[in-house]
Amino acid sequence: MPVNSIAMQAYQRAAQFKQEFNQTLAERTKADQPQENSFATTIKSSLKAVNDQKHESEDMIKSFAAGKTQNVHELMISMQKASVAMSMTSAVRTKVMSAYKEVMNMSI
Repeated sequence: MPVNSIAMQAYQRAAQFKQEFNQTLAERTKADQPQENSFATTIKSSLKAVNDQKHESEDMIKSFAAGKTQNVHELMISMQKASVAMSMTSAVRTKVMSAYKEVMNMSI
């Protein structure tokens, strides 16, 4: 086997390795960057979480009333979590509405 072909194979393998390394590095860099969330997406996900918590609390109330579970502590904790989540959602809504009104009253 000539020396030239061995050197060429080594060069091609090194070039291929460098290309794969750069692709992997680019993929990792892209994956490490935080995804941009819009305000609407954040609000939707928060409202979904509050809604899920409310439904979980309702399901626990129904199962307690039906006699399926006897754990009053978990039921009360679930109800309090849902209540606090709804209160916070209402407070955020009030703040957003007041900010919107202030923006609308600004003169150009």
